[in-house]
Amino acid sequence: MTHAGFDATVLTLYPDLFPGPLGIALSGKALETGLWTLKVVDIRDHAHDKHRSVDDTPTGGGAGMVMRPDVLASAIDAHHVAGRPLIYFSPRGRRMDQALVGELKAGGGATLICGRFEGVDERVLEARPVMEVSLGDFVLSGGEFAAFALLDAVVRLLPGVVGNADTLAEESFTDGLLEYPQYTRPREWEGKTPPDVLLSGDHARIRNWRKAEAERITRERRPDLWRRYKKEEGQTNESD
Repeated sequence: MTHAGFDATVLTLYPDLFPGPLGIALSGKALETGLWTLKVVDIRDHAHDKHRSVDDTPTGGGAGMVMRPDVLASAIDAHHVAGRPLIYFSPRGRRMDQALVGELKAGGGATLICGRFEGVDERVLEARPVMEVSLGDFVLSGGEFAAFALLDAVVRLLPGVVGNADTLAEESFTDGLLEYPQYTRPREWEGKTPPDVLLSGDHARIRNWRKAEAERITRERRPDLWRRYKKEEGQTNESD
């Protein structure tokens, strides 16, 4: 099925994990209404023996097991849509960020490879158009958890998923900055009140305050993002 939303194919050894958290809240409702589709493939269905073996010992020795290239390639070839991203979750991959999420959303679909064990045979990564993607500098027990995060990030960008689309334009990373502080009722809580500017009704002042706060928080907490933001604005200097 193809449409204006997003078609996800997940290759995994644990198909029962899906849709999991993707089946509730915003992503779950969007899945039910057809704003995106999820196809889950059991890699073991492409094994070549009666034991449905998918892994073997590392060539050259070492701990753990490695996913076989012939089995994984068979699953890829049977289910991947040519021309769409083919993603393998790996600590050595491109760091997942909002820019990548936006690229995937615009592409209309992707195939996600969820690794296990010590990884997959390098030859299948070389023989197929695989993009390696990492969530960060840490190790998960399997790519399924990374797939949940990536798909949730993509799906919420699809038209019709988030009730108020304007919220997407003001989130962290959208304009290169972390998000400004948020407040709501009650007006006073434990002796604290929101900044007066937010109660002023002056929308121009509020916008300026929010931008200044976003810049302050980004500068203090993510100097890497701050340097990139300043560079993109052509404002980088020795004091930044």
